[in-house]
Amino acid sequence: MNGSFTWGVATSAYQIEGARFEGGKGESIWDRFADEGHMKVGGDVACDHYHRLDEDLDLVADLGVGAYRFSVAWTRVMPSGDGRVNHEGLAFYDRLVDGLLQRKIEPWLTLYHWDLPQRLQDAGGWNSRNTVGAFMRYASVLADALGDRVKHWITHNEPWVSTYLGHLYGEFAPGIEDWPGALEVGHNILLSHGRAVEAIREHAPGSSVGIALDCRPARARTDSREDRQAARHFDGFRNRWFFDPVFGQGYPDDMLRAYYVKGRIDGHEPSFVRPGDMDLIATPIDFLGLNYYTTLPVVAGAAESDDPESTPGPDQQRGFTEMGWAIDPDGLKNFLGHIHRRYKPKSIVVTENGASFSTGPGDSGVIDDIRRIEYLDGHVQAVTAAAESGVPVDGYFVWSLLDNLEWTQGFDQRFGLVWVDHETQARTPKRSYDWYRKLVAPDSEASEALARARTAS
Repeated sequence: MNGSFTWGVATSAYQIEGARFEGGKGESIWDRFADEGHMKVGGDVACDHYHRLDEDLDLVADLGVGAYRFSVAWTRVMPSGDGRVNHEGLAFYDRLVDGLLQRKIEPWLTLYHWDLPQRLQDAGGWNSRNTVGAFMRYASVLADALGDRVKHWITHNEPWVSTYLGHLYGEFAPGIEDWPGALEVGHNILLSHGRAVEAIREHAPGSSVGIALDCRPARARTDSREDRQAARHFDGFRNRWFFDPVFGQGYPDDMLRAYYVKGRIDGHEPSFVRPGDMDLIATPIDFLGLNYYTTLPVVAGAAESDDPESTPGPDQQRGFTEMGWAIDPDGLKNFLGHIHRRYKPKSIVVTENGASFSTGPGDSGVIDDIRRIEYLDGHVQAVTAAAESGVPVDGYFVWSLLDNLEWTQGFDQRFGLVWVDHETQARTPKRSYDWYRKLVAPDSEASEALARARTAS
């Protein structure tokens, strides 16, 4: 990517927008999931960003970052997911994009952050190839409408989450538990990514297009053969199943054997893969978005979804966030190097990194979230070290701008640089906000170090 290192901050539509019943918006799977009682609080109001757009964009501008990553609510633009375009909803994103550019902030638009239109879910959801076509048409509508101003596009955010938390474990919307169906969902999401890349390039020539993949780097708890094999298997389940096909390596052979040949799923190969699918999934991208929060020590016999044990391993002495995730900035540095060596992307952007700490206003009103600052500082140092070693890392986005609706966790987990009082919707920048503002300044030590590293590479 050309230009200076990109500093940014990120949000997603369902987590902040609210205004569920306004502006012609349709129902999403998360609206239905909340209505069915699966969440502590739904996204009807969230952070009321829909009504507080200018206030929130001013917060981004005052932060001094060069980029803002946001997602579009599919149902706000196309209420049923396909067919009719809701011009009132599209006008909201017109205002958002124009507001960013007026403040000299580059918009980074994510097409899909898990909020599938419920009408498409009723017709089969991501298990249906018709949804792949609908997603391509949705991408085309947005590229036509916004492509003259939006130059950075992300097709999907964290396909692993939609695939497994939504369709294997049933923990996220739409709340389905189905092993073979989950793998088909993941395949169709990746297929829609390839179709969307093509659509964006057709309708918004010159755009930079990528995908944001989350990772959970795994390492063996001990050096035993069993633990090393378990770590390899977990890496296939959690990381390689999505990274490999995006970069033209197909689905991992060891995982195909584990899923199909060894009988976990009936048959010997995925029946949903059709000729040409893998080439389409591997459509070249301009950058890889990487979402990183933590690493995982793996022990033989643990379930694939197991989280770290509640005590640090020998190289985890920094503690845990309030999500229970081990703080491991070295894991980010190492995984960036691994991605560079294994897949050789042209550019890598850390599209999410952040920590949940609930520190609120003290007696003086100051929100002294020192642990978040320590977390972010360690991970920025990791990005700098990776860049200095030759990894083409070109940007870093903090998750998140606001204390938002953290899905099924409700408002209990706070990732924001800005405190949100969810009773009054008042916004209060935290100490981490001020720290990040100084960090992203062009003459800061971090900015200068990353500029030198990018020039050297």
